[in-house]
Amino acid sequence: MYGGSNPPGTSKSSCKGLFFIFTISIMADNYLEKRMEQYRSNSGAASNSKSKEGLLYLLAKNRSMRGYDASYIVRPDQLRRIIGVNCKLASARNRQVLRFRPVIADEAHKVLPFIRMGAGLKEFHLPIQGTEPNAFIIVCSTIEPRNSTFVDLGISAQSMLLQAVEMGLNGLCIMDFDGDKLVDSLQLPYKPVLVIAIGKGAEDIKLVDIKEGDDHSYYRKDGVHYVPKVVVEDLIIK
Repeated sequence: MYGGSNPPGTSKSSCKGLFFIFTISIMADNYLEKRMEQYRSNSGAASNSKSKEGLLYLLAKNRSMRGYDASYIVRPDQLRRIIGVNCKLASARNRQVLRFRPVIADEAHKVLPFIRMGAGLKEFHLPIQGTEPNAFIIVCSTIEPRNSTFVDLGISAQSMLLQAVEMGLNGLCIMDFDGDKLVDSLQLPYKPVLVIAIGKGAEDIKLVDIKEGDDHSYYRKDGVHYVPKVVVEDLIIK
């Protein structure tokens, strides 16, 4: 320090000017630092929010579609892309026992006679003629199915359907099928554990909030397919 006097070669006014510039510089640095922190925080929140909204959107759009636009023909590369998600999925003890047989329009007739859709809507005799799916993914297991196989199957089916929805397509998990007939019809090396229909959906489907004790059955009214879903408050064990 200079004992309260000005540094040699400087006037009192110039010292004040230097002090002012120095103060402004610190304030600017602090302001920019705070703004960068706010930007990083907001960017992270926006990114997380967008990611969550994207997942919720896909989940909401991923409805069991039982009627399809017959004019839209699913391509082999689309089925390959959907099946491809399985290369990224978890698998019990990493066994990866599931195998997938894509079926496109020219082979759809080998599958349609051996599947049944809409068990909860028997009066509609689904699929309605002219709205049948024209593409399928036949999921097989290389081992005799066990509990872990069905865990893998659930992960696989949901992931493939979410991929289909992201691509602008829709799907349906079909458990009611004649496995032996499908093996013969498609010359499969393994017995099927699930059939997934894929196509461009042609149905209007809406979710309906219900309480735990309400009727869970899906239903149709005025051309709209309604799917009751239990609200989150009743899903949580207290």
